[in-house]
Amino acid sequence: MERTLDQNKTPILEALNNVKNMRIVPFDVPGHKRGRGSPELTAFLGEKCMNVDVNSMKPLDNLCHPVSVIRDAEALAAEAFGAAHAFFMVGGTTSACQAMVMTACKKGDKLILPRNVHISVINALIICGAVPVYINPQIDKRLGISLGMSVRDVEKALAEHSDAKAVLLNNPTYYGICSDLKKITELAHARGMQVLVDEAHGTHFYFGGDMPVSAMAAGADMASVSMHKSGGSLTQSSLLLTGKNVNAHYVRQIINLTQTTSGSYLLLSSLDISRKNLALNGREIFRHVTDLARYARDEINKIGDYYAYSKELKNGDTIYDFDATKLSVNTLGVGLAGIEVYDILRDEYDIQVEFGDIGNFLAYISVGDTDKNIERLVSALSDIRRLYKKDRSGLLEYEYISPTVVTTPQEAFYAEKTSVPLQECLGGICAENVMSYPPGIPILSPGERITGKIIDYIEYAKAKGCFLTGTEDLAVNRLNILKGGI
Repeated sequence: MERTLDQNKTPILEALNNVKNMRIVPFDVPGHKRGRGSPELTAFLGEKCMNVDVNSMKPLDNLCHPVSVIRDAEALAAEAFGAAHAFFMVGGTTSACQAMVMTACKKGDKLILPRNVHISVINALIICGAVPVYINPQIDKRLGISLGMSVRDVEKALAEHSDAKAVLLNNPTYYGICSDLKKITELAHARGMQVLVDEAHGTHFYFGGDMPVSAMAAGADMASVSMHKSGGSLTQSSLLLTGKNVNAHYVRQIINLTQTTSGSYLLLSSLDISRKNLALNGREIFRHVTDLARYARDEINKIGDYYAYSKELKNGDTIYDFDATKLSVNTLGVGLAGIEVYDILRDEYDIQVEFGDIGNFLAYISVGDTDKNIERLVSALSDIRRLYKKDRSGLLEYEYISPTVVTTPQEAFYAEKTSVPLQECLGGICAENVMSYPPGIPILSPGERITGKIIDYIEYAKAKGCFLTGTEDLAVNRLNILKGGI
């Protein structure tokens, strides 16, 4: 007889409370023994937190092989998100993205994907040896941002690489731009390919009203969802959702290749509690978030020179839809790079936005925000325009450069390499990632040709204060390139 799922239930939370009330004497890990062995940490985090920082035990199930409370919590999450299965991930959406790629592809298999993917996807290619077939995204030259995947470009890639195993999409992008996910899914399925969706910034699509279509509703096979971003769970907690035609037992095996055997019950319980909140209250929560974002956009656009963009960008293809909860703001009209506005907001106004890049910044709005906070942001931006506005000449006006791929990420990353000063790398083949974080989209990936335009971009990003990562040289003054070229 099929069990009835009750979205009011929180199986992991309830089990943790039961264990806490039993007052068990711990002769297991963690070694702080409910906080007593680490008084300074307990004073900082509190006894309530330390009491439930526990390891797997029979009453609490096991994340690697769930048979009781974690299994039940995952089943509730699957129902709430409209998926066949849901997996609790404690390695962030990075681990969920990598599990998707490694489930769908083995060494030598082709994966069709946009080049402006998160670094986690590139790293998955390095690990498993799959071969990327990149679709270079089109660019909005006014905003300087890359767009979604064009259906026409996807059709072309599918025809030219009919042996590919899967198609991967970012949906939505960091800026809120959505592709025609349903149409692309139908095209890929017609050719027997799986559809993987990096849905890190789309948790709310499953619960809010008047939202872009979610990956599961569009028929995708797998989706990685950052519950900690817009879903309210703790940082590093995430979900991997799968559709009905995916072997969930194999997915679990893939996850267990890299995920810890000591899953944090703080993270797991936060997923459980947040799922309940979204299932019961999500529509109202995200109506409020959408209203806050709309008000903020209207007020910012009244200031002048800034452009807080939204659904007016929709073009039926590369911007098929837009996530109206995103407060993405173009700053080039003020004569400042997005990262410069980011720094001024933080250093001068004690306002921390999500990220800034060459021409834009993103202020992440969630259920935790208030009208007062929005007013403070708008006021600060008005001040910045008055105090810091300058001529925009000399500003770079794009955040993406189409790469020339010479060899696969895995081959390049593990090849013999040499460290060369950045300005001497022209024409070389990169053997490591170079990216600005956030958003974590590589400027260069292993196996790509280093051009003068890319070198100029890296130098410009460094000069503007972007936080560049991925390189062996922490100062990014040198790059690892392949010895002898290709």
